[in-house]
Amino acid sequence: MTMGDGARLATWTVSAPGPGSCRPPVILVHGGPGLWDYLEPLGHLLGGLCTVHRYDQRGCGRSSASEELTMQRYVADLEELRVRFGHERVVVVGHSFGATLALAYAGTHPKRVAGLGYLDGTGIGDWRTAYRAERDRRRAPWASRFADLDGRDRTHAEEVEWRRISWAPDYADPRAGYDLALEMARAPMPINHVANRSLMAFGDADQIGWATAATCPITFVHGTADPRPAANVSDLATYAHRPRRRVVDGAGHLPWLEQPERTREILEEIVLTADP
Repeated sequence: MTMGDGARLATWTVSAPGPGSCRPPVILVHGGPGLWDYLEPLGHLLGGLCTVHRYDQRGCGRSSASEELTMQRYVADLEELRVRFGHERVVVVGHSFGATLALAYAGTHPKRVAGLGYLDGTGIGDWRTAYRAERDRRRAPWASRFADLDGRDRTHAEEVEWRRISWAPDYADPRAGYDLALEMARAPMPINHVANRSLMAFGDADQIGWATAATCPITFVHGTADPRPAANVSDLATYAHRPRRRVVDGAGHLPWLEQPERTREILEEIVLTADP
């Protein structure tokens, strides 16, 4: 899809037939920042319940390159996508960094968001210290190999291996996660590390402001085995007007891959209880 400023964003839409067409549509927002859309399996869990849109964020994945890598621009892109998709209001479900972007959108355009799924975000406060310690503990079986691969140019095969080791700790069982991460690690798109650095410039005050400004129900979803602490997400939830907290037992950072049925239940709740 060509945006107003000429940038092209890769988008995908699965339309819901029958009763699903009457429910609020969902826009899925991937994380990173600097990655690409990997949420097709999450969209499948909504199969037929409602129309589901996905996209690659500006400068990432299959979308066109861009030097405008700011939260403000990314929020504006989401709003333009909503208009171009033809919806008055939407449910936005964001994962990881995408959870923060979805929250920023809901806080900036509260009348356009009927419901928000904040899926395994980071919350507020110092979440990094505990996360990094747990990540390194889970990465221990590959620590030597990771140190060899990190911080240098890599062949394609080495890049895939580096990604698998990087992402394995996100799963409840890192050894199983090493295998589960393979499909995403093989994606032919490069990671936009510039976007990653640029888009992580928001602070706690920004997130609190967005949570306070949002008027829709916000469902804060977190896997019990996510290395990112749930407590920091709970702290953010206290600032939302209509928060709901849902846990996914036995799941890490990508609960739809480890506990799909529980994740499906929560997604359906988010859609079916969205504001009319």
